[in-house]
Amino acid sequence: KDLQSSLNALQTTVPFLTIAPDSRAGAMGDLGVATTPDANSQNWNAAKYAFIKDRMGVSLSYTPWLRNLVKDINLGYLSFFYRFDDKQVVSTSLKYFSLGQIIFRTEDGTYSGQYTPYEFSIDAAYSRVLGDHLSGALTLRYIRSDITGGGTLQGTLYNPGNSFAADLGVYYQQPLKISDKDGEFAWGICISNLGTKISYTEGADKQFIPANMRIGARMTLDMDEYNSITGAVDFNKLLVPTPPKFSIVEGDTIMYGWETPNSLPLSWIQSFYDAPGGFNEEMREIMISAGLEYWYRQQFAIRGGYFHEHSTKGNRKYFAVGVGMKLNVFYLDFSYLISATGTSNPLANTMRFTLGLNFGKK
Repeated sequence: KDLQSSLNALQTTVPFLTIAPDSRAGAMGDLGVATTPDANSQNWNAAKYAFIKDRMGVSLSYTPWLRNLVKDINLGYLSFFYRFDDKQVVSTSLKYFSLGQIIFRTEDGTYSGQYTPYEFSIDAAYSRVLGDHLSGALTLRYIRSDITGGGTLQGTLYNPGNSFAADLGVYYQQPLKISDKDGEFAWGICISNLGTKISYTEGADKQFIPANMRIGARMTLDMDEYNSITGAVDFNKLLVPTPPKFSIVEGDTIMYGWETPNSLPLSWIQSFYDAPGGFNEEMREIMISAGLEYWYRQQFAIRGGYFHEHSTKGNRKYFAVGVGMKLNVFYLDFSYLISATGTSNPLANTMRFTLGLNFGKK
């Protein structure tokens, strides 16, 4: 019983990689592995680009982060895609996370300087149509995390952390008829951030980056020539080892769970069965996102969604709402997050803003 109720959140470095960067996905509860393709597909499943209807597009998103706690943490996201032909698309994106200004002091409290820590990832992807309804993509990513500016804290020299990672994505979409109405069913799978571990100091144990598996599905229905509605759901699981439970008497003896492996591939595989609480705890590590999107004349959108994470694995639970507007080649999206827990939530009232441009049709 204690194992099932105790807090045991998964631990990774560079968690900014898991933050939803764009307003559309944020408004639908942080989902996007199988939603209709857009310029921000790079973050969710680059395989969707192969079926995007535009020739080229660019998107810029801005998120003031944790405004309930601090005023100077921000997330920016820039994405771009270009279609070579009917089957191939290349894309790139930059995610930049500024952690605000930090003042450093010596052990006796003397001011020793200040610094604005930052983290970023830059990636490139190639997506290709594999069949009439199926596509796949490979993304390569470089990640950098500089939390001290190369400074020394309590006698320890800290260096920027670096990592290289890859994503593998698959996407399927199938037109269908429901009664006399046109519709589309889609599903997607993306395994992301399969990459090297990060360390900030010489000789220290390296930490896992948030390798992740996302599986989702979507159904879109055109109610008539003016109105369409989409429902989507994503299931998300971090592919990192669950911390074991150690003996209270002998602190280095594992009582429940598994020892953390040094091998990266083994750590991804072991993440499916290593929870100290067994199968029940493994199921609690799955995060669920569900959302709806309504379009009028493909010009005005209203969105809503819900995100759920178990209370022992982080306890993030929130609703989200948002709107969108398209005008010629421009589009503008906005989302707003509403806490679903009774306690104070630092994510509450989070806003996201996205501005994009799409050019031409394939």
